[in-house]
Amino acid sequence: MFTTLTERLSKAANALRGRGRLTEDNIAETLREVRTALLEADVALPVVKTFIEAVRAKALGTEVLASLSPGQAFIGLIHQELVAVMGGGRGGLELRVAPPAVILLAGLQGAGKTTTAGKLARLLLGQKKRVLLVSTDIRRPAAVLQLQRLAEQVGADFFPAAAGLTPPQIGAEALTQARRGVYDVLIVDTAGRLGIDAELMQEVRDIDAAVGSHERLFVVDAMAGQDAVQAARAFKDALDLSGVILTKADGDARGGAALSVREVTGKPILFLGMGEKTDALEPFDADRVATRILGMGDVVALVQEVQRNVDQEEQEKLARKVASGKGFDLSDLKMQLQQLQKMGGLANVLDKLPGGMAAAKSVQAGHADKEVRRQIAMIDSMTRRERRRPELIDGSRKRRIAAGSGTQVQDVNRLLKQFQSAQKMMKKMGGGKLQRMLGSLGGQGGFKGPMPPRF
Repeated sequence: MFTTLTERLSKAANALRGRGRLTEDNIAETLREVRTALLEADVALPVVKTFIEAVRAKALGTEVLASLSPGQAFIGLIHQELVAVMGGGRGGLELRVAPPAVILLAGLQGAGKTTTAGKLARLLLGQKKRVLLVSTDIRRPAAVLQLQRLAEQVGADFFPAAAGLTPPQIGAEALTQARRGVYDVLIVDTAGRLGIDAELMQEVRDIDAAVGSHERLFVVDAMAGQDAVQAARAFKDALDLSGVILTKADGDARGGAALSVREVTGKPILFLGMGEKTDALEPFDADRVATRILGMGDVVALVQEVQRNVDQEEQEKLARKVASGKGFDLSDLKMQLQQLQKMGGLANVLDKLPGGMAAAKSVQAGHADKEVRRQIAMIDSMTRRERRRPELIDGSRKRRIAAGSGTQVQDVNRLLKQFQSAQKMMKKMGGGKLQRMLGSLGGQGGFKGPMPPRF
């Protein structure tokens, strides 16, 4: 989401390389670059002005330590201010109330409220909460059906409203059911509009009054740009918001919403929606997001991605297979490639790696992800025997595999060559060495999570 902003801020900091110290002149020059970067990222103009003035005031009073370059010192100041702009307030949901705690989701149509309701339900179910979902959107039956299916998918209960009820009445009936059924949390999904109007605002206020919401969360599309800021102001005036959920943060948005919405609403961003899957909801951490914006990666998020998507049992099975001397075959390689896909592909992994080259590498990551899909197709076109014994794959077999996967013979040759390299590496890791490593990890109370994919 922040690729363009990252590149521009890195360029601004690099302009200070070779300078002996921070001066009023080079600070002003660099801040002009920063200002342009923020505006291009669709950050609201008032936020940009506040941000620039805060950094300028800090930079002019900063003594650069001997161990730091002016560029490094300036990046440190930018990081502090990014955290200040996006951070503040509490983290997570405040549900320490007499049950049921009521969470009201509000926002424009298409922001992802219904999907977010399902994701929140899954998150709360993982915390051993009993969750009831209800839709108050009487204009779009498809939205009601979508929420019902999401409830079934994540294992939450759904309240089916009777025909003819108004949205506030539906909310009140659902609250009665939540109390009767001793639910911990009631999540209320409200209707959206393509634009802001008085009818929408009055309806959401009436629903809020009917259910007595404990959390009023504004759900906003990260790709909405300046529209997100306008919507944030409108919902802030209509409701006493308690937090923000930023959706579609895994897309190619310019990131301005993340830097603007918190400043405009005065409320913290609580979660980031990072995909369509019901587990793709991450707690928002201003420090980590600021670090990613500045091209320093997000290793914590990468570890969480591995823990969420990598099959621990399969990885341990593979490790023991290699350790026993049975070898690494093409079926194992396919499993590793699929694990990479589950983690969002190479671009997603690179985006979370530290170092300024991560964003540059991500430019080619789309091609690399396409290559991964082609390699899986080629392995799928092989027989089980060929996967176990790649040395059997002669010219005629290569032609058959290429035809079956829609590739060329040279693609099959390249796959086999890459597999041989991976196989050699696995052999070096095999035997007692890998077995001792596994034993130490399990026996000393160390690493408990899934083993990362090996390539």
